[in-house]
Amino acid sequence: MSELEALILGLVQGFTEYLPVSSSGHLQIGQAILGTGEVGGLTFDIVVHVATVLATLVVLWKEVFWIFKGLFKWDGQLNGEQKYALNIIVSMIPIAIVGFCFKDYIDEIFEGSLMVVGVCLLVTACLLALTHFYKPQEREEISPVHALIIGIAQAIAVLPGLSRSGSTIATGLLLGNSKKNLAQFSFLMVIPPIVGEALLDFKHIVAPSAEYLAEHGASEPLSVSAIIVGFIAAFVSGCIACKWMIALVKKCKLIYFAIYCAIVGILTLILL
Repeated sequence: MSELEALILGLVQGFTEYLPVSSSGHLQIGQAILGTGEVGGLTFDIVVHVATVLATLVVLWKEVFWIFKGLFKWDGQLNGEQKYALNIIVSMIPIAIVGFCFKDYIDEIFEGSLMVVGVCLLVTACLLALTHFYKPQEREEISPVHALIIGIAQAIAVLPGLSRSGSTIATGLLLGNSKKNLAQFSFLMVIPPIVGEALLDFKHIVAPSAEYLAEHGASEPLSVSAIIVGFIAAFVSGCIACKWMIALVKKCKLIYFAIYCAIVGILTLILL
């Protein structure tokens, strides 16, 4: 993978991570178009995902600081910060189960499958379109039960082409949760799973073995320069997309992304 290819794929990851169009699906499509699917493999995906997590921390640093500031206070009952943190923990349960029990199986079955990407993009389009036509009565706070349901949506969205942000935000909207709080909750809840996955695979990123490269369909490790370029591109574009998506969800005009996902999904299936 050249530095230019890493730049392009990093920008693809950063801009699509927060937009409800599936970053994993677009990354696979981009790798197929550029012919880089066998170079770097899962390593590049993890690196650029960590970059977008860092972008989330930068954009939402006030919210993260607010949570930690009140996390260790105790006045006899749970305060707002502790309730928020509890909801994030509850939302992580489904993805933790999927990650520990089924991650390798899912990677083996679905990694590199553009047909799955095309079909899942169409599913994402249907889910986003549903939020345009069904508008339940809005509630101000996200309950633990709703956090768990949103977490289940995140766990299902491990399939390439099924947008994580699209699935979690759309699910929250269909449950009647507040639009102004939903986007930041959706972005914050993904931080622990991605950081955890990166820590587990850190040794493979730094010094991947031949067995690891073969297992994940990579013929050779990434160069340091490609990793750096991809990371920076994903981080910068992620910061832009994160701010844009939070503003967009408040206006709730997701139907345009539904149309986009439908078009890309159909084109992907046709080109196969």
